[in-house]
Amino acid sequence: MLVLGIETSCDETAVGVVEDRLTLRANVIASQTELHAPFGGVVPEVAARAHLDQLLPTIDTALVQGGVHLSDIDAIAVTHGPGLVGALLVGVSAAKGLALAHDVPLLGVNHLRAHVEVAQLEFGDLDPPLVALVVSGGHTSIVVMDADGTFRQLGSTIDDAAGEAFDKIARFIGLPFPGGPEIDKLARDGDPTAFDFPRAMLHDGTYDLSLSGLKTAVIRDLRRMEAEGVEPDLADVAASFQEAIVDVQLIKTLRAAADEGLDQVVLAGGVAANSRLRARFTAECESNGQRLIVPSIPLCTDNGAMVAASGANLLAAGVTADVDLDVDPSLALTG
Repeated sequence: MLVLGIETSCDETAVGVVEDRLTLRANVIASQTELHAPFGGVVPEVAARAHLDQLLPTIDTALVQGGVHLSDIDAIAVTHGPGLVGALLVGVSAAKGLALAHDVPLLGVNHLRAHVEVAQLEFGDLDPPLVALVVSGGHTSIVVMDADGTFRQLGSTIDDAAGEAFDKIARFIGLPFPGGPEIDKLARDGDPTAFDFPRAMLHDGTYDLSLSGLKTAVIRDLRRMEAEGVEPDLADVAASFQEAIVDVQLIKTLRAAADEGLDQVVLAGGVAANSRLRARFTAECESNGQRLIVPSIPLCTDNGAMVAASGANLLAAGVTADVDLDVDPSLALTG
């Protein structure tokens, strides 16, 4: 069974092909980074127009990479939420047309669920129950995937998502967009203990997270040093800022795993590509005797393979979508 997956939820036009749920045949991403870089962030209208231009060529490239033709595809999967409404509409409209034209099932995929399920392409079938930290530019959530495959949200950010916070601080200190990889790179030369930035809500008894205060603290300290004529070591700033984000996400996720009595932890989403986050989770899970499941970096960022994998699971379960499938910019990862 071959499933083609289409991902257009934000600023990556991505298409993947998965065979029999667990085998990756193709994963092609047309990046929009250069289009959005001058604005310091994703511009929804620009993203939607770029998807219109890039989607069909990206589908063609994925088919070539996978060694298949559209006539070989057994189902079309597409992200229908959450995400930017205009961007989602491009992918869903194209998927509907392809499914109707080739008389194959249409599969509506939850973008957040796909970030978790893509791990099956490298680790085999996930064996829930497990705890997952889904962390990206627009989402930061701690969830449980129960034995029946449904999700329960334990906590989430009450303000900024981690990727959003990375982008904002990177822009403030003069780093290019996207800020997450730039902060990660700069932090490797810095001291993570140089600044004592806050760890908000760390001991509040919930699994929720807050990064707005951390962002404000970094900006306040930098402005204070500027007023005092002190030149900050930006590598130290980046390392200390990054460590504060990692600390809260690590501690709260592993606390959730312990409280739920679970020994499997999934790290998923675009920010899961952060080297410090991966290293800290690897060390702590190994020390605790927990199994860490973290996809390779190409499968962490938004990609079509994750949509195809999640769609293949829906197809196997007999869950298909009608042609009136609509987009849902606020689609939740529950149920």
